[in-house]
Amino acid sequence: MPDLLAPPTRHTPTDPHSFARPAEVSVHHLKLHLTVDFAAQTLTGHATWQLANPTGATELFLDARSLHIEEVLLDGLHGSPTTFTMGEEDAVLGQSLRIVIEPTTEAVTIRYRTTPGAAALQWLSPEQTAGRVHPFLFTQSQAILARTWIPCQDSPGVRFTYEAQVQAPTELLALMSAENPQQRSTSGSYRFRMDQPIPAYLMALAVGNLEFQALSPRTGVYAEPETLPVATSEFADLENMVVAAEDLYGPYRWERYDLLVLPPSFPFGGMENPRLTFVTPTILAGDRSLTSLVAHELAHSWSGNLVTNATWNDFWLNEGFTVYFERRIMEKLYGRPYADMLQVLGHTGLLHTIAELGPESPDTHLHLALAGRDPDEGLNEIAYEKGDYLLLTLEHLVGRDVLDTFIKEYFARHSFQSMDTDSFVAYLRRELLDTHPGLEEQVQLDVWINGPGIPSVAPPVSSARFAAVEEALGQWQAGTPASSLATSGWSSHEWVHFLHGLPPALPSEKLAELDAAFGFTQSGNSEILAAWFPHTIAAGYSAADEALHTFLTRVGRRKFLVPLYKALLATPGGPARARQIYAEARPNYHAVASVTFDALLGKPTE
Repeated sequence: MPDLLAPPTRHTPTDPHSFARPAEVSVHHLKLHLTVDFAAQTLTGHATWQLANPTGATELFLDARSLHIEEVLLDGLHGSPTTFTMGEEDAVLGQSLRIVIEPTTEAVTIRYRTTPGAAALQWLSPEQTAGRVHPFLFTQSQAILARTWIPCQDSPGVRFTYEAQVQAPTELLALMSAENPQQRSTSGSYRFRMDQPIPAYLMALAVGNLEFQALSPRTGVYAEPETLPVATSEFADLENMVVAAEDLYGPYRWERYDLLVLPPSFPFGGMENPRLTFVTPTILAGDRSLTSLVAHELAHSWSGNLVTNATWNDFWLNEGFTVYFERRIMEKLYGRPYADMLQVLGHTGLLHTIAELGPESPDTHLHLALAGRDPDEGLNEIAYEKGDYLLLTLEHLVGRDVLDTFIKEYFARHSFQSMDTDSFVAYLRRELLDTHPGLEEQVQLDVWINGPGIPSVAPPVSSARFAAVEEALGQWQAGTPASSLATSGWSSHEWVHFLHGLPPALPSEKLAELDAAFGFTQSGNSEILAAWFPHTIAAGYSAADEALHTFLTRVGRRKFLVPLYKALLATPGGPARARQIYAEARPNYHAVASVTFDALLGKPTE
């Protein structure tokens, strides 16, 4: 295996989303000291970066956004002050932090504090937590928000190890993407260490009233006490997932794999912070039916965390491999028919995204051109599902055994390094395509990477279990009462497919029949609710209004919220209703979500 601290073996392309110049001076280790102040909603402290300066440069460039820089010192905490300047503010990128150094400078220390409203930091009041007694803080650094709480080289192509000391309120537990405590410190002081090099977007911090429950010697769950029992039950298969992943693509390289269940305002399903995946409580369905999300975040321990996209234009290299890997884990645990359902649901989402973006849009290419734009614009089904579909196509053409050997070797050879699309294509050609004459022409590789939509060579996807769902749908549309349909034993995936298959303009009385038979409005499953509400919104089905309002004001997961607000905007009187709900809900949303909805709905006036 490669040395953890070895530099990448290839030229890393310039990152259009970072002011850093790592080819001149790069960071390789961070010592971080922070104090958490819930009253002021700030982090205060200092960051000491150890440097590699092979060019003898006299300037270090870091990324910063909404940070108050107080002082910069050369060669450690007790070193001499140096000159620093902040660049012009960019709405997306923030500012460059230019620090004057000597060619021999080995470290710089930056004293700073965050500002209230820093985009990575979500400060929750007690009322926004499960326990409703203590406040809660969590970070979301992906894609380029680490710079809002740490001055850093905020590019996925720059990796570093770190150690940290965090002072938190004594009644709360602090956790990071590192070696973590499993019990609260009476002093509120916590020390962390991450010996494997990671990019800045995988820096993570959470502080709250949290408890830990072990699931196996190397896995466990952190959650608020009120949530921990159901979370422990829901994630009982976690160790089996890790074993299944290792059987597929090699050893887990991060020692522990723990989950942290966050409050509902978390904007994503999950975030693959090393050693401590953050997950949304919306997957706590009570029947383990939504745990493919955990398999996805676990798979990132190889695709993304171990081998990382060099820039956000290469995001598909993280997510396409991860989706493919996730479904292989789920197949290994629950069988091919189960994984086929996930594949069809993903394919449905891909087709919807292509239709929404436009079938000829360059944003449907795998290799993106996001310079000058927020990289969050690339976080959609193209990177995830089209990337997975390319790997499925390769599997179809060369067979699973050959593809598995290629992927396992790919992770092993490039561990703790970054990978850009051009380098990956060269590696794919050398190690796989060129060993199978005619394969590149068959797979239409360039069309996948640099072309729109889905290439014609892609194999069809299907699900035997969904065939039964479609039969039930046809029977209901032909007049069979909903209560007479054969739905016993359906998983949440089958119910979601059923709801996706309903005609788009059903009248309220037909929705009422379905609701009476299946209880959709009162479902505790967020995926089912998210598939049901667009129908109720379109029909003006008032029986679901209260549940919709509760969902929009409590859940912060952007995947669910975007289609629901868009559905509201498309109805008579809907824009005013959507803006009224958003004004109430916005304080509960993370900045990652509220930026999206400010653009869609307009920022509410104070």
